[in-house]
Amino acid sequence: MSKEVLEIGEQTKPRFEFRSFGQNFDEIHKRMARFSVPVPEKVWERHSEEIYIMSRTNDINNTKIRNGKMDIKTYVQTVSGLEQWNPLMKGEFPMKAEMLINEVFPAFQVEIPALSKDEYTYEEFMQMIHNHSDLQAVRVYKQRFGYMVNDTICEYGVVLVNGARIVTINSESTEVDDILKTMKDIGAEGLENINYLQAIKRVIGMIDKPLAN
Repeated sequence: MSKEVLEIGEQTKPRFEFRSFGQNFDEIHKRMARFSVPVPEKVWERHSEEIYIMSRTNDINNTKIRNGKMDIKTYVQTVSGLEQWNPLMKGEFPMKAEMLINEVFPAFQVEIPALSKDEYTYEEFMQMIHNHSDLQAVRVYKQRFGYMVNDTICEYGVVLVNGARIVTINSESTEVDDILKTMKDIGAEGLENINYLQAIKRVIGMIDKPLAN
């Protein structure tokens, strides 16, 4: 069976991913850029501002909001140290109370607040998050530089978590062996695989662990 041809910014089959976070990945970034084949200009450099909703009681569902739209991904499995995540839910504001009750708050794995309206605006939802003792909204700014190494989609990113600067590298593909080869080529072998959910929790102190460096 032929491998899927991956395109940066396009999602088809669920992918496996290696990602790590730290303070300095300059050498890895340099090698990633040298090994990369040419990529479309639109992914040379991308910027985004997002809100991640952190839950003290959940480590398997990753919730973010960008441009008024909510995206929740759920952890599926780990193979050879690489994580696979699948889309769980997509929604936008104003959001029906039914969706909040049946999909959003269950993904946080927390007590569902009392809802008295049929739908809620973004501002009303964020107030519920602010009032909930187990939830925290975190502002995340991303500056991402895209590459393609060994048929895997790669990036180096500068990330601000509530203003705290960290950097990230990643390689993702439907093919586990291609990611493992890429990790070796760029010098990322031995780095801890840290997803966004874990990284943000470590930065804000919700998890007492350091980043990769």
